[in-house]
Parts: sequence; C-alpha cells; structure tokens
Amino acid sequence: MQRIWLALTPIMFLILWSAGYVVAKVALVDAAPMALLALRFAAVIAIMAVLFAILRPPLPKTPKDWLHLGLVGFLMQTVYFGMAYFAFVNGVAAGTAALIFSLQPLLVGLLAPRWSAETVSWPQWLGLAIAMTGTFVVIVAQLKIDPPPLVGFGFAALALAGITLATLWEKRFGLSHNPVTANLVGYSAGLLGLLPFLTWADIAAVNWTTSFYWAFAYLVIGNSVIAVGLLLAMIRAGQVSRVSTLLFLVPPLAAFIAWVALDEPMPLMAWAGLIVSGFGVYLATRHRKSAD
Repeated sequence: MQRIWLALTPIMFLILWSAGYVVAKVALVDAAPMALLALRFAAVIAIMAVLFAILRPPLPKTPKDWLHLGLVGFLMQTVYFGMAYFAFVNGVAAGTAALIFSLQPLLVGLLAPRWSAETVSWPQWLGLAIAMTGTFVVIVAQLKIDPPPLVGFGFAALALAGITLATLWEKRFGLSHNPVTANLVGYSAGLLGLLPFLTWADIAAVNWTTSFYWAFAYLVIGNSVIAVGLLLAMIRAGQVSRVSTLLFLVPPLAAFIAWVALDEPMPLMAWAGLIVSGFGVYLATRHRKSAD
C-alpha cells in the first residue's frame, strides 16, 4: 500500500499543481491578486483550524521551529504565490509563467550540495541537464508567440526566488511536523505577510461569479491544502534535488492545460520539449538503490 501511495503522490501533485496556474488565471479575472490570496489563505486557515481543534496535533516545540515553519510559509505563500499572481495580471500567460518557474529545480540542484550537504550523482545532473534542455525548448516555443512584458517577467523572477528558497530552507531546517500544524502555521504566516499590501478596496472589488466560486474552491482545496501538503511531504521524504526535479514536468503540463482550457498556443516544438523534459525527469528521479 505504501508503494502505491509513493507512486501516486508525484502524479497527484503534478496534476493539481499544474492546473493551479490555469485556475488562478481564471480567478484573477474577478479579483485583485492580493485579495484573491488573502481570501484563499483565510479559507485554508479556517479549514486547518477546524482540523486542528478535532485532531489536536502537536505544536512546534521551540521558537526556532515556529520561525522555520513561518519563514517557509511566508516564502511559499506570500512571495511565491503573490509574485506569481502579479505576473499573471501583468500579462504573463499561465503556461509561460510555469515555464519560467521551471528554473527552480535547476537552481535547487545547483545550490542543494552547498546548502544541505547533499550529494547529487552524475545521473541526476544528466537528468537535470536533459530536463532543462526540454523545458528551454518549450520556453522558446512559447515566447515566440506570447513574450511576457518586462514587469511581468520581474514578478515571475521574484516568485521563482521565493519557491527556491522555501524548498532549500524546508529541506535543511524543516522537521516532520503534523501536516495540519504545518499548514496552519505556514498559511497564517503567509496571510500576515500579505497584510501590508492589502487594502479593503481590493476585497470589496471581488466579483463573486460562478466561475470565481469554482476557481476559488479549487485553489483552496486542490492547490493550498492538497498540493502544497504533498509537496512538503515529498520534500521531507526524499532528496531535495530529486523532488524538485519533478517540477520540470509542471511547465509543459501547465502549458497543455492552458492550451485546452484557455486556448493559449501550444506549438509543435513545445510538444517535442515536453517529451525531452519528461525523459530528463525520469532519469533524475528514478529510484537508484546504489545512491540511497
């Protein structure tokens, strides 16, 4: 049963996380970025608070544990999601944004050996290189059709820095906290990080359409509760460079979903890049007993 769960976890995460880019773009039609994030985080905190009251999981034991959980939450929720949403509203397509964020596994692969004393084997490096090549092909194909504006690209770069630092920090300092506790603290930190940039006018301007309700529900349950929980669980369970390399599959999958749902272009060259990237992911993340 555990083997089945371990095999399904990356697939579930990739689908939920990739679709989140498209769903977020749909939700941002009816809400400002900070308003959407604040509502999303508040909903997740409410869900986690109810679960916390029922399950009574242990809290962090030391001030350092609280700090580590809060910092990861701030980097992941406020910086990554906040800057990503600003990139969306500044003209960056859902598929293109995901492609920019695909640089995260490469950055983690380069920084992990120095940051967490992790050994990255040559097959992993080869897989990283192949996956990056495939992703670059998709990036080039997308940018020829829909180049992001400079401001949007800047926000995407800040989002990339946020999720990279969150991944590295979680691996080095994160402990096996109960998922309910981790999410409750992390999203609370994320919401606090948003408050200086949030105005009542942003909240009041939300247009509660049917499409927004569905998109908001997905972002709360599918992305914030399930996908982020799976991501943190995978980071704690395996080497950070291997887990992060799985994110190479997110850009082409997000581009595919955006092509189907939002009619964003998916050129033929992008499909070739998807195949190359997938092979690189397989090479870098396959189970190798000799390395474990």
